[in-house]
Amino acid sequence: MGYQDFWQPYRREVEERFPLMVERLEQIGIEETVAVPFRSYFRHTASFLLNLCRLEEKIYAGEWENKDLQDMSTENQVLYKEILPQHYAESYGNPAYATAQMGDVFGKLFGMLYADIRSLIPYAFEGRNFELTIFGELLVEIYNCFEQEALPQEEEIQQIIYWFYHDYGEIFTEISVMAQSSPELDFYIKIIMDSDLSDLRYLYRYGLYISDNEIKVAEYLNQMPEEEIQAMADTYTEGYRIGFEVTGKDLSKKKYVDLRYPVGFERMMRAAVNNFRKMGLEPVVSRVSENSFSGRGNGSRAVESTRPNRQYEYDHRADKAVYLDKALVERRLEVLKTAYESRRKAAALYAGPAVVETFGEEGFEPESCPYACQFSEKQQKLNVYAANQSMQITNTYIKGEERSFTIIAYPIPEIGPNFKEIFAKTVEINTLDYKLYRDMQQKMIDVLDQGEFVHITGKGDNTTDLLVALYPLKDPDKETIFENCVADVNIPVGEVFTSPVLKGTNGRLHVTQVYLNGLKYLDLELDFVDGMIHHYSCKNFDTEQENQAFLKENLLKHHQTLPLGEFAIGTNTAAYKMGIEYQIQEKLPILIAEKTGPHFAVGDTCYSLAEDTPVFNPDGKEIVARENEISRLRKDEPQKAYFNCHTDITIPYDELDQITVLKHDGSHADIIRDGKFVVPGTEMLNQYL
Repeated sequence: MGYQDFWQPYRREVEERFPLMVERLEQIGIEETVAVPFRSYFRHTASFLLNLCRLEEKIYAGEWENKDLQDMSTENQVLYKEILPQHYAESYGNPAYATAQMGDVFGKLFGMLYADIRSLIPYAFEGRNFELTIFGELLVEIYNCFEQEALPQEEEIQQIIYWFYHDYGEIFTEISVMAQSSPELDFYIKIIMDSDLSDLRYLYRYGLYISDNEIKVAEYLNQMPEEEIQAMADTYTEGYRIGFEVTGKDLSKKKYVDLRYPVGFERMMRAAVNNFRKMGLEPVVSRVSENSFSGRGNGSRAVESTRPNRQYEYDHRADKAVYLDKALVERRLEVLKTAYESRRKAAALYAGPAVVETFGEEGFEPESCPYACQFSEKQQKLNVYAANQSMQITNTYIKGEERSFTIIAYPIPEIGPNFKEIFAKTVEINTLDYKLYRDMQQKMIDVLDQGEFVHITGKGDNTTDLLVALYPLKDPDKETIFENCVADVNIPVGEVFTSPVLKGTNGRLHVTQVYLNGLKYLDLELDFVDGMIHHYSCKNFDTEQENQAFLKENLLKHHQTLPLGEFAIGTNTAAYKMGIEYQIQEKLPILIAEKTGPHFAVGDTCYSLAEDTPVFNPDGKEIVARENEISRLRKDEPQKAYFNCHTDITIPYDELDQITVLKHDGSHADIIRDGKFVVPGTEMLNQYL
């Protein structure tokens, strides 16, 4: 069964409804049966959706492929023009504008609805007229309510939206589960494997926003020698294979590798697909849509391109608040479990994601929009509950102790005029001699294993003063506290890490500036008491209330508190030097940034859902610090054991004073003193500092 065959049942279901929906949308464009403040909105939204429907028909019929590159580029810009920063002030996608046009009651609802309809753009390119039909019918149903003499009540419109997602959310969930083990959903794989990659028209087949980043990356990779492309792919796929090997997981039992990559990297991905197939793995691509139900703007889209407007995504991050309640959550969890149960055997063959990330976008400082949807406190708790339960259901069918991943990052042209140099330097950093780092890191671990605590202090404006409690070793000859992380799942090389003991972990973590998940944090301070966040603050906004709300949502992920799930010491000073040399420290992704100093993750440990799987360092010692007092609850109270988040926060070397091991006998030994490595045998790391 091929891609079109997979979607045929969905197309047949709306075969008669689709033309009727299109006809009704056309009528909305000329009717005057709705009051003026809303008429413009419905006409505009209907027109946008009509354009997508006509586009889908042309693509499905094969007509679109005849367009030239300039026509495709122009069409892409037209599709996304309205929400670009320079036009956003007068877009219905802007909650402030929607509210100004239609009032507080309906502005928020219609802004959310418009964003969901805009999320259908890629579906038009994938030939998925089922989603186009049902969203068109939703718009028509709401429009009909406004044709009455009196305006409808807010609750009536909210309920229409609620039941739409209650009913169709079942299909969205089923498709997302099927995609993890359905190679016939090969829309993206066909772009990678079948396109003429020298003809950049292929970039527009995704339906995603295409900027200079995607075009210039594709051009750059096209001029690289084949052996360099193959070397990049080998680093990526070997990291994936080694991730299974070092953790003692049997890759031969798996069949599907989940590709996640940025548009423009297709030449590297083609080589990677061939590598994976030689391993016996068939590539699949997750189908995570950008509508409110699936979680718009949460960074989970499998195939990424430059975001047209990050403020737009930030404004719509909580659109699900319009209809989220306990019944909807329970229904979604029930459907998720049923979907996995129906594909139990196939799901067990899912090996995990292989991720290529990019970095180099200009920093983003979100602005608070009072007209955007916001989760109530009750809904925040529901989100936490839903994420936790979803994770446990997924882990029942795709077991954490049997799957793995890999992740690697490359720069995009937006990083600046030195893009090609930075790209080459990044390739160099991604392929550093892991044996050299392995040996230096082991010397640090030998010292750290003698410790009861590690004391970390900042210098200058950095006020960090944190005591981290370490896991007690029962047999130092066979056990170790820290993992010696070389270049496998987490590329590039360069860190040692552990799961701290929570009791006794106290003090303050501070960074003057840091980017986490694409958001900028200023003067971030976290105070820990027995390993749990006791107080948090930042200086992003004018009021403490705004700062607290920002951190609660984006760092704590709606939890009241989070544990310190990881303490690590980054050793990749070469990456640190690259950041300094090209003045791109703030643009480095967490994948690289975490290797450029000590870092601390709030949330789950690195061994989440796989704590009972033995893990060994290259020296043969078992890493025994795989859990903490909270994850230890996983067997008796699993709902309390996990937080479904893990956010790394790095202190750069230039803000670091000392990292000191406090031993059981009262003595101490420095790992880093005045920002420099001092363990004998690690001096080479200081050449870049």
